[in-house]
Amino acid sequence: MFDTILWIAVLIIMVIVEATTVSLVSIWFAGGALIAMIASLCGAGLLLQCCLFLIGSSLLLACLWPIRNKLLRRTIQPTNADRVIGMTALVTEDVDNITGAGAVQVDGKVWTARSTDGSPLAAGELVRVDRIEGVKLYVSRIPAEVR
Repeated sequence: MFDTILWIAVLIIMVIVEATTVSLVSIWFAGGALIAMIASLCGAGLLLQCCLFLIGSSLLLACLWPIRNKLLRRTIQPTNADRVIGMTALVTEDVDNITGAGAVQVDGKVWTARSTDGSPLAAGELVRVDRIEGVKLYVSRIPAEVR
């Protein structure tokens, strides 16, 4: 009975550690603790339970580690598009967030544009590129004293 409680405690601790780290590091040991707990319920001795815990954790780790790496790989494709952030752009088509219209020209290319603060921008105005979301530039009016 004590063995079962021990493995339940190990299982709960490993799940809590995994929940706080969210990087799939201790979940393997939670699986090993579950295997050892089942062995305890079946009447296996403590030495066998410990061996099953180590073997089970090792097998889970070895078999599922490649899947873990694939799931957690967050490869960001580098592009040159982010270099326009901070540049000055020319509004070529009135920018209106409500109708979803607007375009700016920056660095020789025309981009779909939205106003960062939601205010409409007239064609011919100079604006600053604040950020990129997808294929849209979010721009803001450049104060007259800065130009």
